[in-house]
Amino acid sequence: MEKMKMHSPNLTRENITRIREMFPGCVTEAQGKDGKIRLAVDFDQLRQELSESIVDGPQERYHLNWPGKREALLTANAPIAKTLRPCREESVDFDTTKSLFIEGDNLEALKLLQETYLGQVKMIYVDPPYNRKKGNNLVYRDDFVGNTYEYLTQSNQADEHGYRLVANTEANGRFHSDWLGMMYQRLRVARNLLAPAGVIAISIDDAETANVLHLCYEVFGESNFVGTLIWKNATDNNPTNVAVEHESIHVFARSKSNLEGVWKSSVSDVKEVLVRIGSELAEKYSDLTDLQSAYTEWYRENKTQLGPLADYKFIDGNGVYAGSRSVHNPGKEGYRYDVIHPDTGKACKQPLMGYRFPEETMKRLLSERRVLFGDDENKLIELKVYASEFEDKLSSVFELDGRSGPYDLKALFPEGKKVFSNPKPVLLMERLVSFMTGPQDICLDMFAGSSTLAHATLELNRREGGSRRFISVQYPERIGQDSKDAKEAYNFCKQAGLEPLISEISKERTRRAGAALREKEGVPDWSRDVGFRVLKIDSSNMADVYYTPDAADQNKFQYYVDNIKPDRTSEDLLFQVLLDWGVDLSLPIRKETIQGKAVFFVNEPPYDLVACFDTGVNEDLVKELAKFEPLRVVFRDAGFATDAAKINVEQIFKQMSPGTDVKSI
Repeated sequence: MEKMKMHSPNLTRENITRIREMFPGCVTEAQGKDGKIRLAVDFDQLRQELSESIVDGPQERYHLNWPGKREALLTANAPIAKTLRPCREESVDFDTTKSLFIEGDNLEALKLLQETYLGQVKMIYVDPPYNRKKGNNLVYRDDFVGNTYEYLTQSNQADEHGYRLVANTEANGRFHSDWLGMMYQRLRVARNLLAPAGVIAISIDDAETANVLHLCYEVFGESNFVGTLIWKNATDNNPTNVAVEHESIHVFARSKSNLEGVWKSSVSDVKEVLVRIGSELAEKYSDLTDLQSAYTEWYRENKTQLGPLADYKFIDGNGVYAGSRSVHNPGKEGYRYDVIHPDTGKACKQPLMGYRFPEETMKRLLSERRVLFGDDENKLIELKVYASEFEDKLSSVFELDGRSGPYDLKALFPEGKKVFSNPKPVLLMERLVSFMTGPQDICLDMFAGSSTLAHATLELNRREGGSRRFISVQYPERIGQDSKDAKEAYNFCKQAGLEPLISEISKERTRRAGAALREKEGVPDWSRDVGFRVLKIDSSNMADVYYTPDAADQNKFQYYVDNIKPDRTSEDLLFQVLLDWGVDLSLPIRKETIQGKAVFFVNEPPYDLVACFDTGVNEDLVKELAKFEPLRVVFRDAGFATDAAKINVEQIFKQMSPGTDVKSI
């Protein structure tokens, strides 16, 4: 019976396969250092294939380079023998939720998710530790250790205090290089998860913004650069030569051509509804009073679903409209003239800075009945803005007070503790998620931190009725007490009974945000899913002998009867199998006892997976499971009652359920 590999994909081998498909003559057989023959790339031949002239040796080319880049690429491609272990007690609605919180290093998380979510994530948000030249400069430890097997079995890259983020100072000579290496690995692996119309958004300050762009040009391609959003967030209270009052968000697509016509926010859908309703009612009612009455009745029933277009309360023969003060001239002196009120015959009050249009344009707007008057001349006039004219676009420059992020947290943490420094505002994440994803899409937050993206995703679902899913990833970094903010966060954890880890506060924020949203009203078809499954990265459930049976000491075979670590549960094994087989980690799971054995059923019939990891499995149980005709079935290799049962299991399924893929661990 075929055994499952139980580790993340070997991206180096997959890359060689892709090269072989494109350039068969550039992949050959070669002898490795261990004496074994394996496929290898003939780089001289590959260089010649890609050149229009004779290649004599290395040639100059345009690219970003730094010390450690090749090591970073090697680390990014290397497989890891790790798994995700479910943690029910820290989850919310574990059995029914569709969202995930992964606790562990995000590079390892991205590798583990490769087969399950390959090409399925619509938006990846990256808010990395900034590489500031003053203050706390931080990078992750990402050392490639020895050969592939040593890397597979590596379990710790933190120091003795459990810190994975380490100081990165200019004095070490690799100030930019270490940070670039850390980001390069993660971006290369993250690209594989993006959907064909998926995008990645990277928040960054000025210190590394140029390098981030060049990294993304290499990983995603310069042609897939969507644009840079400039978020004016707050005033710099400690300016040097230039007061920095903004932050950049660089956006790249998996394939920019796939974004045409699909990248719009849900507000566009609301606009289309208003235009349609306006047209239908205008055809039905010729009298303006009856028309407005009919629309008002519809408006009251649907107001909660209109979101930012809730101001569109009025209707005439041209459609639904709202009043706008866009006749006013912003910021500087405009045009001065009188606009006469139709009822009082007096000149209306002028805007503070005058009108933005010349008088000829105003006369045209008056003749088209586009001007809205108040009860008398003392009210400033407004301009009719029809729903059909509403432009829903993501502006490259926008203003949003950065102080709203801390206010969002304060509402959830009434204890008054500053649990995070400079959290992103929920409104910022809503803006990005609304444009970059659809109602059923997956968002992935690589550095979850204060879990703003998770909060925003849940809020959008409540307000719009979608079922977007989030995957938050956060390393369990220990909170020190080296600053005032850190001490407040540390003390909060102690008072709340939480271990002083950043991931613990991330989970707690998501729990509290979900609980608060559950108390609010939502659209009628809101699923009310505000939960998340907590999955923790850990070493593989499989003992070392599973991966290197040739290295096992034959004198100790009596200790190798079971190749599974003794401290692992059946549910631990189930989730590693889900990862290895690429089955969605958020599918519903049901546990049932059949013939005295625990059997897991994943999803609804026809089941995506049926798993039994108990010992003493006989042919009767195998036949019982075959009746369900699942897509996949898996057993423990040492779990069969007899050798005959183990030998016959594939034959039984071949006869009773030929479409089932049968494997063991």
